[in-house]
Amino acid sequence: MFASRTDAELIDSGILIGMRDKMLGATLTACAIMWGLAAVVGDGSAQVIRSGPPTCKAIALTFDMCPVRDGSGYDAELINVLIAKRIPATFFLSGRWMATHDAEVRTLRDVPFFEIGTHGQAHAHLPKLDADRQRAEIAAPVTLLQTKYGHRASLFRPPYGKYDDTTVEIVRALGLRFILWNVVSGDPDPRLSRTRMVEILKATVRNGSVIVFHANGKGHHTREVVEDLYQDLVLEQGLQPVTVTKLLDQCTHGPTH
Repeated sequence: MFASRTDAELIDSGILIGMRDKMLGATLTACAIMWGLAAVVGDGSAQVIRSGPPTCKAIALTFDMCPVRDGSGYDAELINVLIAKRIPATFFLSGRWMATHDAEVRTLRDVPFFEIGTHGQAHAHLPKLDADRQRAEIAAPVTLLQTKYGHRASLFRPPYGKYDDTTVEIVRALGLRFILWNVVSGDPDPRLSRTRMVEILKATVRNGSVIVFHANGKGHHTREVVEDLYQDLVLEQGLQPVTVTKLLDQCTHGPTH
């Protein structure tokens, strides 16, 4: 989700600060009918999905694919692990990332237990843009996926997790679901060790959690942490990994522990 060390620091702090501030004002609706479990934030009619039902013994692993200036921009080892272990995952692709990763887009599209959403065109700070520019930023990768790859995206995640009422209304008008997260992996932070990341995640992941990672090669320890979580949370604790859409719409509710 970043292009340089400076950007990485901004994104890392932006995710953490944004999550902290908006989560303070969020009311989780356990029995939400529309759009899964919605967190209704204190900005009028705006509704943003942060998690699935707390009665659902499942979690969604999500991975942002943001444009990068150096490196491959694709964590092939991570993707191979997800495929080999048949771990469902949801990917949010930016338009600029897709423009330089045609083969990778097709790979992700063709895995039956993967899901693809969008992540803006140029990874812009949407609240800093007027309505027309926001609409163009949000709609461009949706159009690209439809016209070039024959895939209709139904999920959107804003860059940096930043948005305003205009963002939400545009996303709603485009017929997309607005997806954030309620658990931060911390993988953009080079200061976090694999062990510490796993400790934090094991302490914060709950039934219905949506976890944000990165699969554009800029996440630190992402593959290893996903493997550790698969062992600890899936195999040992019985949390089922599912796509975001299945978490919201098709999850089989189980007892909450």
